[in-house]
Amino acid sequence: MKQDKPRLSKAAIWNMSMGFLGIQFGFALQNGNASRILQTFGADVEHLSLFWLAAPLTGIIVQPIIGYYSDRTWNRLGRRKPYFLVGAILTALALVLLPNAGVMAALLPPIFIGAGMLMILDASINVAMEPFRALVGDNLPDAQRSTGFSVQTFLIGLGAVMGSAMPYLLNHYFGVAKTDDPGVVPKNVIYSFYAGALVLTATILWTIFTTKEYSPEAMRRFYPEEENKGFQPKRGLGAIFSDFVHMPTAMRQLGLVQFFSWFALFSMWVFTSPAIAAYVYHVPAGDTSSNTYADASNWVGTMFSVYNGVSAVYALALPWLVRLTNRKITHAFSLTAGGLGLISIYFIQNPHLLILSMIGVGLAWGSILAMPYAILSSTLPPRKMGVYMGIFNFFITFPQIVNGIFGGLIVKHLYNGHPIYAVIMAGVFMLLAAVSVLYVKDKEEKLA
Repeated sequence: MKQDKPRLSKAAIWNMSMGFLGIQFGFALQNGNASRILQTFGADVEHLSLFWLAAPLTGIIVQPIIGYYSDRTWNRLGRRKPYFLVGAILTALALVLLPNAGVMAALLPPIFIGAGMLMILDASINVAMEPFRALVGDNLPDAQRSTGFSVQTFLIGLGAVMGSAMPYLLNHYFGVAKTDDPGVVPKNVIYSFYAGALVLTATILWTIFTTKEYSPEAMRRFYPEEENKGFQPKRGLGAIFSDFVHMPTAMRQLGLVQFFSWFALFSMWVFTSPAIAAYVYHVPAGDTSSNTYADASNWVGTMFSVYNGVSAVYALALPWLVRLTNRKITHAFSLTAGGLGLISIYFIQNPHLLILSMIGVGLAWGSILAMPYAILSSTLPPRKMGVYMGIFNFFITFPQIVNGIFGGLIVKHLYNGHPIYAVIMAGVFMLLAAVSVLYVKDKEEKLA
């Protein structure tokens, strides 16, 4: 007999997503400082997107596999939690090693070591991140999933604010040096990565010790119809390819929305630091060690902390907006605000006014982290929640791979080496995402 999945308390919802605060703390440090670190080690601006390919390449491989195995895992620690723990340990190690790649210069050039550490960091974050998405689908009834993903987005935003602002705070309030010798990562960046490793480990452990997962027997009581489905997946990793072919229609339609959204985000993360340095602070090309370059890089971290802070607050309003309109309109509005925010950067020369641009980006980011998953989760078979959440990551990683391959070439040959135009391009792609989401077939349930 089918048993209804019980509603969880607000405390339980917050506890099970707490690890995302730490994951995003580390992810924000990467987003705000990876380009700076790689340029410090000698990377040219048109090559940055190639180094950033580490993130989507590892994600497109790791997340479906982790999702597949987490669907089939159950031990004393749980179903998803073993992956949280392993991912957290590996990510913490990578956070410590990435800014210190120069120390290992006797083995290889620092740029190669830095790129390798970036790849390890991305792979480890992916191991920890994907099961958190599936955990919301596992533990929450349909009526609480929008709330669950919104809480998750709030914690993502809070962690990202902390991570993005950390280098600036260490320099401005604690006097940690913001510059160093050429080829050496400044101390405020290195210590920020150490802090990220500690916060990540602590918050993942919080979720592990405070959250219970349903046993396989309980899941069968909640979804007895899943036991005798007509389509039986292949055994082994080949099932991932079969599931990809048989993905729900809404998932395919969301793929186009995700392509435009994440192409835009990748451009923003890769090119904002060099764009602001050159276009707003007028830093000469090749300068990565001056006070002005450090000020520009630190301010980009502040800008990123603002958009993440806005996304955290906005996430709490998303369930209300969904009830007022629907999920598609809410997401389209948010993406439009992000697109206009990115385009507006071209018209601003006062660094402080760039905060206004980041407000629009924050609305888009908050919705990107919640709405597609809320739409998707209601269409997925519960026994395949993990693998489909991993497969859905393809629509996040593929546009980043495309951008990584062609983004630098576009900046070099089409934009004559001016990264500000890559930021404008990101805004245009965000607007295309806003249009495409209106064509997604959603049940439009008024979920809270």
